[in-house]
Amino acid sequence: MEEEEEEVLGMLDKVLEDEDQFDGELDLDSPLTSGEVGPYLLRPFQGDIEKGLEMKKLVLSGFLASEEIYINQLEALLLPMRPLKAAATSSKPVLSMEQIETIFYKIQDIFQIHKEFYDALLPHIQQWDDKVTVGHLFQKLASELGMYKAFLDNYKRAVETAEKCAQANGQFQKISENLKVKGPKDSKDLTSTVTMEALLYKPIDRVTRSTLVLHDLLKHTPKDHPDFPLLQDALRISQNFLSSINEEIDPRRTAVTTPKGEARQLVKDGFLVEVSEGSRKLRHVFLFTDLMLCAKLKKTPVGKHQQYECKWYIPLADLTLQTLDDSVESIPHIQTMQEHEIDEMKNKICGLKSDIQKEKTKGQSRVVDRLRKKMNEQESCLLLHSPTIPFRIHNRNGKSYLFLLSSDYERSEWRESIEKLQKKDLQACVLSSVELQVLTGFCFKLRTVHNIPLTSHKDDEESPGHYGFLHVIVHSATGFKESANLYCTLEVDSFGYYVGKAKTRVFRDTTEPTWNEEFEIELEGSQCLRILCYEKCYDKSKLNKIDDDNEIVDKIVGKGQVQLDPQTVQTKNWHMDVIEMNGIKVEFSMKFSSRDLSLKRTPSKKQSGVFGVKISVVTKRERSKVPYIVRQCIEEVEKRGIVEVGIYRISGVATDIQALKAAFDTNTKDILVMLSDMDINAIAGTLKLYFRELPEPLLTDRLYPAFMEGIALSDPAAKENCMMHLLRSLPDPNLITFLSLLDHLKRVAEKEPINKMSLHNLATVFGPTLLRPSEASENSKAHVTLASDIWSHDVMAQVQVLLYYLQHPPITFTELKRNTLYFSTDV
Repeated sequence: MEEEEEEVLGMLDKVLEDEDQFDGELDLDSPLTSGEVGPYLLRPFQGDIEKGLEMKKLVLSGFLASEEIYINQLEALLLPMRPLKAAATSSKPVLSMEQIETIFYKIQDIFQIHKEFYDALLPHIQQWDDKVTVGHLFQKLASELGMYKAFLDNYKRAVETAEKCAQANGQFQKISENLKVKGPKDSKDLTSTVTMEALLYKPIDRVTRSTLVLHDLLKHTPKDHPDFPLLQDALRISQNFLSSINEEIDPRRTAVTTPKGEARQLVKDGFLVEVSEGSRKLRHVFLFTDLMLCAKLKKTPVGKHQQYECKWYIPLADLTLQTLDDSVESIPHIQTMQEHEIDEMKNKICGLKSDIQKEKTKGQSRVVDRLRKKMNEQESCLLLHSPTIPFRIHNRNGKSYLFLLSSDYERSEWRESIEKLQKKDLQACVLSSVELQVLTGFCFKLRTVHNIPLTSHKDDEESPGHYGFLHVIVHSATGFKESANLYCTLEVDSFGYYVGKAKTRVFRDTTEPTWNEEFEIELEGSQCLRILCYEKCYDKSKLNKIDDDNEIVDKIVGKGQVQLDPQTVQTKNWHMDVIEMNGIKVEFSMKFSSRDLSLKRTPSKKQSGVFGVKISVVTKRERSKVPYIVRQCIEEVEKRGIVEVGIYRISGVATDIQALKAAFDTNTKDILVMLSDMDINAIAGTLKLYFRELPEPLLTDRLYPAFMEGIALSDPAAKENCMMHLLRSLPDPNLITFLSLLDHLKRVAEKEPINKMSLHNLATVFGPTLLRPSEASENSKAHVTLASDIWSHDVMAQVQVLLYYLQHPPITFTELKRNTLYFSTDV
């Protein structure tokens, strides 16, 4: 037994002494790794395609060389594992088996993944020609990135365990501080000495590398090359993975040592809107491992380094999260901006974007700079006044602080980060004025979010985002351990903040919900889609919170996001994807359509239905004053949807809407039964679709220019005469239907405190639908709405027209026809 123990201890000593202990199987004599990459740089390129493929080879060669280094680092980390395991079963263990498994968790698996990738990629580069494909190898590598998630989840525990073991055992300390990493064969230094902590960090450092190289490879791969779709798919998988772990923060870059020698790390930071003395203030909030610090940027002279000023801090040991109603209306004395003012700001931003592009083509750099400054001011104001979701924190020893956030996703991220840190044994920390000054000074270097999310901060080459409609089918979800009532919501970014766009129905009492629901989501410069999965709560003990009116707010059980990659999104075909969230997988599909295509009015070839058929034809056939579809949808919404939050704004399920469309078109006898069973958002969506698909707008192509001129009049009396005259000029079926819809929308707005749908909200939803000219109209040629300019002057005017009538005292058909105003009948 003693001889066996001596042998084990000898193995451990050899780890420290023997620089030739490596038994890896890398082919270091290959042309690629023995310094023969260089000549490719001297070879002249022939044509753009050849040049691109040569660049692609250089990218791959550089990446492969870095893979060799990475594999050597992993091998050096694994080297002491075998003797440590052998020692663990002897009478003189250096570490326990549990400690060894924790420290080296998943390292062997990661090493094997990259070793196989390296061995497969090397011959492709050695035998390079323009037909070589490597995308399948990157697909395989990307599909195995899940191994990194397990490593990342264990990383902090691994580092802490290694640190404690080194403090408790001198021999392990010596090993962990003197690991030998073999260098490339052509390097001068054959080995380098690295600490175990540094090597354990390497997988975190590496996890983004494959995504970066895929961007470069796609840039230098022709779109018709067989590798292009494979590399695209690999990039999609990698980006989804990175999105799922975006909360993992670089622990080395965000570390700061306190004067007492304690390790304090930055876990999360970002720009938030704080409510201070009744007004909104933009703050940069820093969440450290032991405290939260709220700061603002100091005003500094041009050329001077920017600095932060600390407004307040709370030790996490003293911080509590307070519950609050979900709307700012419940919070007194908050400066709020009217929705029409918000929309006017959006309109100005889009106008300034257009002006900037025009001035760029003229080469007017000074004018462009001035316009950028104006756009910066508008966007900053918009971001300051848009958030409405409250997030309140409280210091047990002092006051409370209130932030307003743009989405439930964002609030959940901050809440989870704080609660995760508070699970540890935290000691209340009190900073001296000097310590606080030092920490605030470090914040500028440590921050991970450098700029407010403004368009004016983006480089010209950056994507402006997507404008149009994203069709999303939420298929199903798996990974739930217990049965629950489950549903999903969808958010997209717009003008720098996130907006809720759709909600699935609740799938009851299941661990495997299957929704298969399709939504049409309007994009306004959007770059990201978020999906949140909720449990519909009836048990008050499981609630996130209950508001002042005892309204139940459901529990978020998972959340995730996916970048809307231009090459993926703008294909005409459906693209299936999966978002992973806290062990839950949500499967969905999406496809994109341009705004022009989605909003195109297409007359129906069949005159027997109601969709795409002139309203006068339908009412004559039905012998009614208002189309049956309009009457039934309004009746159902008022019966059970008038208090539904976001009614007419939240998208209905596209498949349900299409089913109702088919039923109304064929005059199905069971239509009333269908309506009573259908989700109310689908019924609201069907009504919107009916008006959108009219061959000409409800307020007619002929009168469209006059409506645009009338709403622009400044004199109230002149505007009143004009706008009333225009209504009288409508055909009777159009007018009666419009007045019926107007009364309905006013009744919906009366419930605004509950449904959150104001008159302006409803005008924004219905205005363009009721007024947008048909493609065939000569008038429409001067009123084309560009896909990248949703908030154009015309669209805003369309909203204002409907808002004028919604805010007007009651209008009846009889009074309109009876009143005679001194106004020209020629429109």
